[in-house]
Amino acid sequence: MRYCFDDCILDTMNLTLCRGGTAVPVEPQVFDLLQLLAENSGRVVTRDEIVAVVWGGRIVSESAISARIAAARKAVGDDGKRQHVIRTVMRRGLQMVADVTTDTGTDAPDVLEQPQTDATPRLRYARNGKGQSLAYAITGEGTPVVRMGYHTTDVEAEWRVPSERVFFNAIDAHHRLLRFDNIGSGQSDRNMTDETYDDLADNLRYVTDAAGFDRFALFSESGGAFEAVHFAAKYPERVSKLVIVGGYCDGRLRRRDDDAPDAMRSMIAEGWSDHGGGFVSGFMLAYFPEGPLDRVRDMARLMQGACTEEVMLKVRDMSNTATLSHLLGKVQCPTLIIHSRHDAVHPLSEAQKLAAGIPNSELLVLNTANHIPLPGNPTWDEFKTAFQTFLAEP
Repeated sequence: MRYCFDDCILDTMNLTLCRGGTAVPVEPQVFDLLQLLAENSGRVVTRDEIVAVVWGGRIVSESAISARIAAARKAVGDDGKRQHVIRTVMRRGLQMVADVTTDTGTDAPDVLEQPQTDATPRLRYARNGKGQSLAYAITGEGTPVVRMGYHTTDVEAEWRVPSERVFFNAIDAHHRLLRFDNIGSGQSDRNMTDETYDDLADNLRYVTDAAGFDRFALFSESGGAFEAVHFAAKYPERVSKLVIVGGYCDGRLRRRDDDAPDAMRSMIAEGWSDHGGGFVSGFMLAYFPEGPLDRVRDMARLMQGACTEEVMLKVRDMSNTATLSHLLGKVQCPTLIIHSRHDAVHPLSEAQKLAAGIPNSELLVLNTANHIPLPGNPTWDEFKTAFQTFLAEP
């Protein structure tokens, strides 16, 4: 079904929003809110209805609801002052006041081009110095941005995960985004042997050379910071900006004085192959205690399919004993470090080490316990805005 209102078309079949003939990237919850209002145009939709449909009836803060309403208004070219599309009815709910018409989209002329970000990206391959294949995909147009592939990514499968797709679309709406799977994961060669972080960083050089990316912004998540910092220190002329989300300077064994067992490693060894099992659920909730739970489950399925237990344990052992302290001063580009205030796995002090050691860096602290921001969490909009603003700065 296609809902047409103002200068917008909301397509529930293709899950797209176009305004003035241009695709507008929207998060899944914002899309669901717009669909709910369009389906009930002219009627006041109560707060309870909104929570039931958009959040599945879960307990949600007023700030989270307000953030989604503001994002929905922005997506359709409205705002809280004009309210010419979405009107707030005090103490009752929301009302779609713009005239809404519908069609099935099957007999309508093909006026709008399908947004590029909705097309399934084609996989491309490069080879490293060992002859191993490295899979990558490119979407969007604009200045180049590279996501540092860690070992729980799959460039083909993650495109179908809503929480991942929202983030990619937010980037490739303004940039040419390259994602790749490093050795041992996803669509790349799964045979991970005795690689060092220098080797893994060099894999990025092979991929960007093949893609024709000479200089680019680079971002990493969690342990991917080790490979990203190695690359930025080794090839400073290639990196224009660096974003580190949830990264850390010293591995677990380097920042502990005791010999306590690694509970996370034990959960990987016991249950990584058990999809949907309790061990992996416990592992993921340690990283994302605030959820949303459906996003965490999506990520767990993606990660378990992206790499084997053997690779996951190798990566865990590498990161537990690694340090970046000797490389931080060699990073020359502007750097944004984003970290969660209440991260229980990699504490804020680790991000502070990175910020203190990298020249021309700044630290943004998000008020959450989630290791990495997820769509649907109250800090998501703040994270996305800071990320986009930093990439857009000259």
